[in-house]
Amino acid sequence: MMSVSLRPLREEDWDAFLATTKAGYAGDMIAAGVADDVAHAKADRDFATLLPDGVATEGHHLYAVEEDGEHAGWLWLAERRGDIGHSMFVYAIELMPAFRGRGIGRAAMELAEAETTARGIPAISLNVFGANDVARGLYTSLGYRETAIHMEKKL
Repeated sequence: MMSVSLRPLREEDWDAFLATTKAGYAGDMIAAGVADDVAHAKADRDFATLLPDGVATEGHHLYAVEEDGEHAGWLWLAERRGDIGHSMFVYAIELMPAFRGRGIGRAAMELAEAETTARGIPAISLNVFGANDVARGLYTSLGYRETAIHMEKKL
């Protein structure tokens, strides 16, 4: 039986975390129809804005996802406070290709929920690109519900 765990990101993990999660984000935008150069530029801007202090950015919780002690991917959570309340936001969950389709993403999301609850935060939310059917199916099966749908038509 596999054992999935979260380990807080260390400074020496930063470059690999940044490269992998930024590439995953840009790739999702490209799959959704955003031009390659625009997607990569947006990913660069968003990461620089959201994580200005890297691993030490306040309110952000960065983790290595491990299966039986072996690196399987990354998880990025951030606390949000606003007009609709206090919640944890999942900015990224990125698994290495060899670890996909084995239940590790589900286990990591359950650990993210447990971490959210342990911090006394009453809700967890995320955005998922419409073309990412695998992720959408996972989140639905975990009890997430759609709260907004962004639609676009290319002209």
